[in-house]
Order: sequence, then structure tokens, then C-alpha cells
Amino acid sequence: MVEYKRVLLKLSGEALMGDKQFGIEPKRLQAYAEEIRQVVNLGVQLAIVIGGGNIYRGLQADDTGIERVQGDHMGMLATIINGMALQSALEQKGIYTRLVSAIEMNKICEPYIRRRAVRHLEKKRVIIFCGGTGNPYFTTDTAAALRANEIRAEVVLKGTRVDGIYSADPEKDPNAIKYKTVSYNEVYDKDLKVMDLTAITLCKENNLPIIVFDMNTQGNLVKVLRGENIGTTVTT
Repeated sequence: MVEYKRVLLKLSGEALMGDKQFGIEPKRLQAYAEEIRQVVNLGVQLAIVIGGGNIYRGLQADDTGIERVQGDHMGMLATIINGMALQSALEQKGIYTRLVSAIEMNKICEPYIRRRAVRHLEKKRVIIFCGGTGNPYFTTDTAAALRANEIRAEVVLKGTRVDGIYSADPEKDPNAIKYKTVSYNEVYDKDLKVMDLTAITLCKENNLPIIVFDMNTQGNLVKVLRGENIGTTVTT
């Protein structure tokens, strides 16, 4: 039994690096593919939004002298590379997938059409949304919130390397306090680093809960979907 039937999973590009400083670590990619395979076997309709920070972040543009809009488009292309890698790993495990991009690239992936995406989910195909929103100045967090609302997902699952939301960075502050639940308003008021504020606002306005959990611990994704008390839930 699972708590949610249709979900959107947000994965950061940095998570794919594993212990590397750049690019994609094969063991991490395979581990994520196996976690996703278990979810598919439970009958959950799954869409994924993946970042590109392991290859290029648009916010790096200021440091390199690249114009912000140009840098953001470079970041979008990085998410397509990650999406292709994840698609390949999933298909090796016999999972039917569709790579769907906000930027048209017909020889590599499908253009985003909402009704077609929903139909893929109904046919038990895993959708990998890439290319962000297709617009500069918007993060992949915002893309995740937007797509989740468009496909009527029941929850946004943000898989990170930390086991929830803390009052401060737990990797830097040993006194950081972990929250079991927080409200959208608390995210604003306490400046909690969950997702960017545009994404939080999209979820708040549509009453879409967010669960932040440690994706790197084996079995956690299935536990979240079964309703176990894993990570931190953001809700009203």
C-alpha cells in the first residue's frame, strides 16, 4: 500500500556527482535508478525533475563573465544531459520512460505537452522533465513545483543528501534543529532553505505538500511513499 498515487520527484544535479567533484558518478546513477524501479513496481505514477548543477549552474554566469540569460540556458542544457543519463539507467532496468523537455530538441526528447505527459503517467511510464521551465531566471525547483501542479501530482518529493529541513545547515552547525513539519509561512519567516521562494509560493497557492528527505539512504523513497515518517513535510 502506498500513500500517494501520483508524485513528482525533484533530484538535484549535484546529487548525481556522488563523491566526484563534477559530472555523473555511475554508482549513484544506478542507485537512483534502482530506487525508482522499486517505486514503479508499487504502481506509483512518477514524474521526475532533475537539476544540472553537476555540470553547470546558471548562477555561475556572474563568475565567468557569461550573461545571466545565456548562463541559464546553458544550465537548462545540463539538465537535458542528466535526464538522458537517468533515462538510460532506467531503461536498462526495463522501465518505460519518456524524456520531456521545455526546450524543443526533437531528435533527443519530446516537447512538453501537458495532456500528453499526463497520458504517459496513466500508461505507467516514468516521465523525466528536463530543460527547466524553458525560461531564464527560474530554477529547477520552480520547474518541479510548476510541473507538479500541471500534472496534478499529490506531493512534491525533494530528494537531497540531508534527512530533512533544519534550522541551519546541519553539515556546518551541530546545534541545528530538525523539523518534522513546517508550514509554508514558516519557510518564509524563518528563511528555511527548502526550495526557492517562487516554488514555495506555487505549492502554497495550490496546497501542494512538499516532503524533503534523504534520497541517498537506500529504501527511503519507498518509505516516504508508504507514508512513513521520513524527512520533513511542508504543508499549510
